Amino acid sequence: MTEITPKAFTGRKMLAVMLSFFGVIITVNMYMAYSAVSTFPGLEVKNSYLASQEFNQRAEAQRALGWEASISQDGNAVVLQLLDKDGNTVIPESMVAKIGRPTYAGEDIDLTFQLVDNEYRADAALADGPWRFFLDAVAQDGTRYKKRLHLSVGTPVGPLAGEPSE
Repeated sequence: MTEITPKAFTGRKMLAVMLSFFGVIITVNMYMAYSAVSTFPGLEVKNSYLASQEFNQRAEAQRALGWEASISQDGNAVVLQLLDKDGNTVIPESMVAKIGRPTYAGEDIDLTFQLVDNEYRADAALADGPWRFFLDAVAQDGTRYKKRLHLSVGTPVGPLAGEPSE
């Protein structure tokens, strides 16, 4: 019988293993970094200082309106109450509303509200679970009012349903 002697694990083989191992890791990291930088430039606004000043001015103007918005579901309708500081229903110059899931844009619904008995109603059969409501309205004086509200349909799901978190 012939004896088979195993080949020795030399320094060259160890070097090849290490270079292959780290080469794959470095290649993947470089690809991920390139993908991250090329798909999102990181620029939200050209001048963040001016944007923050405008944000503060818009927020102050919105607070001065004194509007309060609340959202609920009534059967197959979404009900919006938009009240001024005296508790009267607000009739904005224009209003755009959307409701959607917090994590999935595929279920977003554009809502068209009709004023019925001092509240705004829009037809929308919502499935159970959490929903996020976006309101963008313009007052008669041109002041913008933006509001984001949470709505839980069916079984309450913690803080999104207005329950305190423990």
